[in-house]
Amino acid sequence: MAVLKVKFTKTKRDKLAQILWILNWVSVVSGIILFSLGLFLKIEIKKRNEVMAKGDINSVPNMLISVGVIACIINFLGGKICYDCSDANKFSRWKLVMLPYIVCTFCFTFCILVGALMCYTMKNELEESLYLGLRDAIKFYKDTDIPGRCFLKKTVDLLQIGFRCCGNNGFRDWFEIQWVSARYLNMASKEVQDRLKSNVDGKFLVDGVPFSCCNPSSPRPCIQYQLTNNSAHYNYDFLTEELNIWVKGCREALLDYYTAIMRSIGIAALLIWLFELSVLIGVRYLQTAMKNVLLLGDLEGESDGWLLENSFVETAKYNISIIKNLGKANQISTVSGMNDPNINVQNTDCGKTNVTTKSIPAAR
Repeated sequence: MAVLKVKFTKTKRDKLAQILWILNWVSVVSGIILFSLGLFLKIEIKKRNEVMAKGDINSVPNMLISVGVIACIINFLGGKICYDCSDANKFSRWKLVMLPYIVCTFCFTFCILVGALMCYTMKNELEESLYLGLRDAIKFYKDTDIPGRCFLKKTVDLLQIGFRCCGNNGFRDWFEIQWVSARYLNMASKEVQDRLKSNVDGKFLVDGVPFSCCNPSSPRPCIQYQLTNNSAHYNYDFLTEELNIWVKGCREALLDYYTAIMRSIGIAALLIWLFELSVLIGVRYLQTAMKNVLLLGDLEGESDGWLLENSFVETAKYNISIIKNLGKANQISTVSGMNDPNINVQNTDCGKTNVTTKSIPAAR
């Protein structure tokens, strides 16, 4: 029994073809939107690739870009097919193409759904990439004279100013690394020598942060050094007073920024998927209705259209049997009880009888 059978008159078939022609052109625009969203996300990620570790974070924008291009091509072809379906004579040349087109479009719409879901499952990979990238960027913050790293100081400073953050997980990350270049340290100073000797690795560690961590909205002048020393500053209590530096880590700030972008892109991709799915359903009805018109031979009469010719269970069993039988046509069965067609074939004498068999004399 056909699933969701609908009866179409000649007028209804023509209107459906015209509506689908318009919707396919709208789908071309939606493909351009998907392409643009993927390109936008790729550019935003590339802007800060210096503070991101290499990984699979580009899989989502690449997926959206690819799906957007395919959407433009498929829906452009779909518009041409639906336009010709208003005429039964023109439909005959698309008759054999319609079903493969519907199958390909179904796979394509599934890819849109996958791309939308990937926008919500990418958070863990993005968080790990940001953690590793920011850790290395902060580690090499002081290497302003080393090629390949000299840009990291500017990158991290602009990042902390722009996103109002400090450090990787927080401002305390700066306490654990030497972020002041040895070029600007007075090695003759006893304080510098004591700090270098007090550290096992011989690093100059201070309880201070770069200037880019300062909060310009604070009424108090920025306290960058000796953040944990209450006696070093007048009327200052590290444990109770709110610091005048950014306390939010840059990893969290960047993760919130990209998560908001991907959430918006995911919602847009889901809406486009629902729209593409509705267009696909309409094309399927048009294909089955036009096919039945040709079978009936009455181009002006009524015809039935459906989503599936048989029930879901029967269709699933039929498709599974096709998959199981793929390639079996060229295989020779070795199951017990099955005879090989090339074995036990009776030999014919081709009309010759009483053929004498000569024996070969044994050698002495």
